[in-house]
Amino acid sequence: MAVLNVLVVDESRKRAAEICAGLACAGYQVAAVLSSAYDLHMKVEEIKPDVILIQTDSPSRDTLENMAAMDREMPRPVVVFANDSDSKTIRRAMKAGVSAYVVDGLEPKRIKPVIDVALARFEEHQELRRARDEARQKLNDRIAIDRAKGILMKLRGIDEDAAYHTLRKLAMERGKTISAVSEDFIATARLLG
Repeated sequence: MAVLNVLVVDESRKRAAEICAGLACAGYQVAAVLSSAYDLHMKVEEIKPDVILIQTDSPSRDTLENMAAMDREMPRPVVVFANDSDSKTIRRAMKAGVSAYVVDGLEPKRIKPVIDVALARFEEHQELRRARDEARQKLNDRIAIDRAKGILMKLRGIDEDAAYHTLRKLAMERGKTISAVSEDFIATARLLG
């Protein structure tokens, strides 16, 4: 298994040095150390870490917004070690894409198990996202096909089965999916009024 690169974010240089030592002892490689999450999105794009570890008293609104933007475009497992145990803060952090939120500081011996949990939770979350996106796409495809069939049925005075076979034949002729042909057909019908 490859060594994971970890991006460390901590405003305290002393604490960051301790974290880096703990990561090295746990078998991880430190990709970089940042003093704030201000330009996290840009730094993640540049550094491409496997995991992000943030040590903070409490994640600020800006930090959470940066994490949410990063989570949408370049999701990564994020571990936050914080002193803030407020349930609203924890919920906001989890919604922003945090995989593990640990209260009451970071102990070097806890690094590996916490990162392991964050990786597992991140993978599970990504699988749920993929399943959701796939279901959404299937629904959108089904809607487009049904709309195109409806237009064909109205224009040609044919039944649903014949409309579907017409779309399927067009798809095969054009080397496209039925949903793509349906989208094209709907767009053409809109243009023609």
